[in-house]
Amino acid sequence: MIKLEAGNVLLKPSHRREMMSGLRRALRMGSRLGEFGMTIRMHRCGRVCEVRAEVHDAAGDFVCRSRQNHWRDAMRETISRLVNRLHQQQLEQAMTV
Repeated sequence: MIKLEAGNVLLKPSHRREMMSGLRRALRMGSRLGEFGMTIRMHRCGRVCEVRAEVHDAAGDFVCRSRQNHWRDAMRETISRLVNRLHQQQLEQAMTV
């Protein structure tokens, strides 16, 4: 399950679809781990946009965060970090089984 809290960042429906297409891989990987839940918070302060993703799954909890000048760049970096961390958790879980 993915929950988006856009805060004071204005997103059009096409922007939300763009974000979801980027998050599909992370969602698939998280569902394989089990008990997957993610909350994405976006906040703009001046010219900087901060994206913070809090993830809970069967392998543990973690937070990914990025601050960039544009929300797309911040989201792209956050998604990259999410996928890398979820992949790492999958490998750790495979090693313990």
